[in-house]
Amino acid sequence: MADDQLNETERLDRAHVFGTWAYQSEVSPKEIVEAGGVRFTAADGEEYLDFSGQLMCSNLGHSARRVAEAMADQAREAAYVAPGFTTEARARLGELLADVTPGELTKTFFSTSGTEAVEAAIKIARSYTGKEKILSRYRSYHGATYGSISVTGDPRRLAAEPAIPGAIKAPDPYAYGSTLEPMESLSYIDEMLTLEGDTVAAVLVEPIVGSNGILVPPDEYLPRLREIAHAHGALFICDEVMSGFGRTGEWFGCDVFDVTPDIMTTAKGLTGAYAPLGATTVTGEIAAHFEENMFCHGHTYSGHPVACRAGVAAIRTYREEGLIDHAGRVGAYLGDRLDELANAHPSVGDVRGVGLFRGIELTKSSEKRVPFGHREDKLSKGSTVVDEVGDRAAANGTYLATMINTLIVAPPLSITRDEVDEAVSHVDDALTVADRAMVD
Repeated sequence: MADDQLNETERLDRAHVFGTWAYQSEVSPKEIVEAGGVRFTAADGEEYLDFSGQLMCSNLGHSARRVAEAMADQAREAAYVAPGFTTEARARLGELLADVTPGELTKTFFSTSGTEAVEAAIKIARSYTGKEKILSRYRSYHGATYGSISVTGDPRRLAAEPAIPGAIKAPDPYAYGSTLEPMESLSYIDEMLTLEGDTVAAVLVEPIVGSNGILVPPDEYLPRLREIAHAHGALFICDEVMSGFGRTGEWFGCDVFDVTPDIMTTAKGLTGAYAPLGATTVTGEIAAHFEENMFCHGHTYSGHPVACRAGVAAIRTYREEGLIDHAGRVGAYLGDRLDELANAHPSVGDVRGVGLFRGIELTKSSEKRVPFGHREDKLSKGSTVVDEVGDRAAANGTYLATMINTLIVAPPLSITRDEVDEAVSHVDDALTVADRAMVD
């Protein structure tokens, strides 16, 4: 959009604020002035059904009054205290996380984002094991700060390289575009750990890969990967920043596969995105290590009272409104509706996901999977056919995030079947853009 088509707020933002992950010449911000439920409204009066939960984080939707009121109450009581003190909000949130996370996870370090949660996980793993290397995967995203972008696999890491020492990458359980079948990648990782010797502190994965395509592993993949990591003396870290807090119809993505990590990182849904808050939660055994070994990490805003109060209210909302179970039920219906889209549109190469965490992957060819979008597009100027599909959905009234070759469906957990139907009808029309762009 040309600058003369922007309103005053949009022009000011364009002039004085960096747009993220973008060539600034292509940034054209749209002002949002109101949001409620599963919808939000732009300054030009256009209303959108939020089919991607903004950046896959608005799990509670845009009307979680309980969370907003809790934040306001905390701000009036004590807006900030240094991390050396505590508040009831921080203590209660730590207790709640120990309760809702699986297995023996029990103690949490609070930060302000998912990337900081991963940074803390890296440092904790290295301190606890006395080893340096972190094994992650190529189709992954773990954050934008130096450590977390180093263990990220997607091409946005390239601009930040050379990476931190010890960041090594493995293949993913993803047959589309890989020479390995999903379970074959485990043998590869096992061999990598053998060849690296006893130098790997942790294996770090997203239980269900988010930004790089909603990649769902086979049921037996994560339990076996945990076994392999432990057999080589490495910790098993699950990055639940995107897949956590009901997104999959379970509390966490690892719950879908009945596996417990040694360290879990969360953010986004932790407060429903009402406040910036990250969490790195560890087992009692790891926590005990730091009783007599210094926990050499911290932040000014660690355990920020307003953010922690939002987290307490968010978890209580998930529980008391039954949103986790609701996400499972409506998520199954969503999966059926997306299967219908796949059957109706030759440009849909695959639909996959769990609960309200779904991906629609596109193809140029009806005979074989040939993607419209490629990994390198994340570093390129211009738009792709996948972006054009997203733009058409937005013109129809549904916001849909696009990542490389995949449309990401991750609406607020409160979405109803009728709202799913409304959004699917908009996406149904938008997919005709990709159908027309096919090569056969």
